[in-house]
Amino acid sequence: MPLYLWEGRTLAGIPQRGEIEAPDELSVRLTLRKRGIIATRVKRKPREFTIPFLSKRIRKRDLLVFTQQLSAMLDAGIPLVQALEILIEQTGNQAFRQVIRDVKERVEGGSTLAQALRAHPKVFDRLYVDMVVAGEESGNLDLMLKRIATHIEKMENLKRKVRSALIYPAIIFVVAILVTIVLLVFVIPTFEKLFSEVNMSLPLPTQIVIKVSKFTKTNIPYVIAVLFLLALLLRYYYRTEKGRLQIDSFILKLPIFGILIKKIALARFARTLSTLVKSGVPILESLEIVGATSGNKHIEKAVREARENLREGESLAPPLERSGVFPLMVTHMIGVGEATGNLDMMLEKVADFYEADVDQAVANLSSMIEPLLIVFLGVVIGGLVVSMYLPIFKMAAAF
Repeated sequence: MPLYLWEGRTLAGIPQRGEIEAPDELSVRLTLRKRGIIATRVKRKPREFTIPFLSKRIRKRDLLVFTQQLSAMLDAGIPLVQALEILIEQTGNQAFRQVIRDVKERVEGGSTLAQALRAHPKVFDRLYVDMVVAGEESGNLDLMLKRIATHIEKMENLKRKVRSALIYPAIIFVVAILVTIVLLVFVIPTFEKLFSEVNMSLPLPTQIVIKVSKFTKTNIPYVIAVLFLLALLLRYYYRTEKGRLQIDSFILKLPIFGILIKKIALARFARTLSTLVKSGVPILESLEIVGATSGNKHIEKAVREARENLREGESLAPPLERSGVFPLMVTHMIGVGEATGNLDMMLEKVADFYEADVDQAVANLSSMIEPLLIVFLGVVIGGLVVSMYLPIFKMAAAF
């Protein structure tokens, strides 16, 4: 159905405006009249130009802005439905606008906000919905949305720091691989042709490089196909329960990146659990959500086992310590939090510590990777170039 923009006034004379889907203008006016609004202006909304691939993607940034604005409007006393109408008009993302419109219509139909959000699990995850439930039950929905926004912002900042630290080395590495392939496939065969015409004995490094060049030029399509097939098989295996557990466990044991990934997972675990506990979500339900959102199957298994032990009457800290995944400092602070009734505060301190630790680890990683990349470029690309010039130096010495 087409979309119509409308302006009008309530029976009390308060100006209103918004947009609504309807078959024609008359239906729009009748629908508004049922809501107690007298339409003064109705016009069909022009079609927007969108790129399908991009318009369907709802980013975390869109969700963050939506949550912050909804919290601010509810705090200012604006009714929920009216706040959602305003957000529909302000949201630039076409796909997200449709989601908010559906949420508004469900709320108008008698659903709670949490029930309406639960209909869109790809946009609003379980953590988000359960915190909204806690906010609606306690009457502090605006405060709960503010906490959700803070949580999303902190998690996104953590991702952005790691991504920004690794993107430069990744680009350099990819460029180095491409340059190496170009040298092996296009440049070195030219030198080989020149050397064959001169009919001279070649140094061993040059012979090795020429053989590698021939292999690469002849077999590179097969190599790419094999790598692509291996990537598909690895991806398929990672989707299985056993495969993901083994791969995630292996990742945590990597010398440099494993430690960083573990710190990120621990920061996410502590921050998410702290937010849920502070918001009044029951601890068993909180642990179920935290395990599913930890990002690592090995940590998820440890949290799931701790949850089962907690259900049987044990406290949270001992099973986490027995898992061997959580450091002693984390389990000790959790134990202190349980004993003093300040679990959310202790978890927040753990999250702050590991987020700061991740910042330092990322900075150290960046400063360490750059020299390694320089060495890689010097050894691989420089070695290829020098090996090709060795016969030329030999010829020059002969003359």
